[in-house]
Amino acid sequence: MTFNVNRTVYNMVEMKTSLDQDVTRIILESISDGVFTVDHDWRITSFNRAAEKITGIQRREAIGKKCFEVFRSNMCETDCALRRTMREGKPFIDTSTYIVNADQERIPVIVSTALLRDKKGAIIGGVETFRDMTIIEALRRELDGRHQIGDMISHNAKMQEIFAILPQIAESESTVLIQGETGTGKEILAKAIHEFSPRKNADFVAINCGALPDSLLESELFGYKKGAFTGAVHDKPGRLAAAESGTLFLDEIGSISPAFQVRLLRVLQEKTYTPLGSNKFKNADIRIIAATHDNLETLVDQNLFRKDLFYRINVMKLQLPPLRERKEDIPLLIEHIIHRLNHTRNKCIQGITQEALALLMVCEYPGNIRELENIIEHAFVLCTKEEIDISSLPENIHPGSDPQSTTSVKKALEIAEAETILQLLKRNHYNRYKTAQDLGIHKSTLFRKIKKLGINLPKIDGRSTHSR
Repeated sequence: MTFNVNRTVYNMVEMKTSLDQDVTRIILESISDGVFTVDHDWRITSFNRAAEKITGIQRREAIGKKCFEVFRSNMCETDCALRRTMREGKPFIDTSTYIVNADQERIPVIVSTALLRDKKGAIIGGVETFRDMTIIEALRRELDGRHQIGDMISHNAKMQEIFAILPQIAESESTVLIQGETGTGKEILAKAIHEFSPRKNADFVAINCGALPDSLLESELFGYKKGAFTGAVHDKPGRLAAAESGTLFLDEIGSISPAFQVRLLRVLQEKTYTPLGSNKFKNADIRIIAATHDNLETLVDQNLFRKDLFYRINVMKLQLPPLRERKEDIPLLIEHIIHRLNHTRNKCIQGITQEALALLMVCEYPGNIRELENIIEHAFVLCTKEEIDISSLPENIHPGSDPQSTTSVKKALEIAEAETILQLLKRNHYNRYKTAQDLGIHKSTLFRKIKKLGINLPKIDGRSTHSR
């Protein structure tokens, strides 16, 4: 028979009982969840065997110390569940956080808290249970790995195609051209290629070609010798030298002038370059990855980009889709962003409410993933609850007062649900049965939702592609 260990422990400590203390101790020592109690001064008064095992700290070392001195959790200073329990007089169940064990390792845990009472019902402290989630987190990362490469994460079919070929691209020495709108993650993809390549132990060096005029770009990229120009009081190696044996990422390559394109072409053709003020060639043992938000084919046709340079950088081309074309990724991206911010900002936000998610699902995101990251970071700063809600979102995301507005919460929820169902149907080649399985609902429920939401489907149902 299965049961919830956390609730069982609380029932034991909160109810008035004549259960022998030795029996209670035996039970607490036998469970796999860590359990400890504190008094009103936050000093640990009991510490079971599982707590010793998870933290790597002996009971004799823990008892008498303040709990935050032992656990060093990210919740201790900002959002302690046990402190809230003591303050508000109510338990908190299954809150995610991490602790730092005796080996200085972060251990993901789920904690639950309750008041500790004596036989007369008087509050004498608090009790907390915590469960080691290391194995669960490892399994989650393994599952996420099917949808993640480096810091890129996606369920989208086009992105999955990129993920599938990225290891082969990374293994090669071929020049790569990444095209995509601003904010789609071109540099992140370039870093992933570098990290999976044989050059991963050397540096990844990036330079934004569109941010510098030719004169500065030339000195920044090639470096210069002392006396090359006024102010050059010493030798300075450029980004090419910094990227030796590694990867050079040329962002916004479509912005460079035709004159500078000639110099860059020499680097690609001959793998050599000359620092400013020098007459000696230097070898360039680098791999080049270029990126642009421009359509280089159009620029070639307009004689704004050299055709020979285009063919040199266009050996392997990857096209990143904008976020508006991969909206099924929005919940996954939000979870990923929140997880990252929790670690960097020392907070413990659990997620996002359905209403807030629905509003974010209908945004068009001209700034793509970068814009979504800014929105979540804004909400993260303002959020005082366990989940990000509508009140934490930027003003321009809030629903209008008109109930008929397409940005109303109700409409946004419907659009978000329809978008999710449609994307899953496409991914499953319109197999209704497989899509219902992925959604965790019965096929008849899916049919009702399709009809209610007005989703138009092709006549095929995908059964020839996926078995029932």
